[in-house]
Amino acid sequence: MSNAYDAAYAMERAIRSSNEYVELKRLYDLVNADPASKGMFDNFRNIQMVLQQKQMMGQEITPEEIEQAQKTVQLVQQHPTIAQLMDAEQRMSVVIADLNKIIMKPLEELYGLPGQGS
Repeated sequence: MSNAYDAAYAMERAIRSSNEYVELKRLYDLVNADPASKGMFDNFRNIQMVLQQKQMMGQEITPEEIEQAQKTVQLVQQHPTIAQLMDAEQRMSVVIADLNKIIMKPLEELYGLPGQGS
């Protein structure tokens, strides 16, 4: 690889051809092909985004919002394809986190990890 950008584009291609991504895309397409599943999944995602935004802005999340989110999670987890999609998302998230650790290793070595007394 001539530079870090070439390596990044190679990593993109590797991710797209990985088993984790291929399965994630297959399940995502399945969920989106069914209007009822898509609506349920979109509602779940919207609730997640609203709560994340409130959290990032330091706004309080009400007990009602927490209860609504919990009910929505329970509902989508009962849908077999959406539950499989959520599992596939989790597996892909682990892969991305692992890759991020590898990518960040030079900077961690250079600056040291917080709390290690570098």
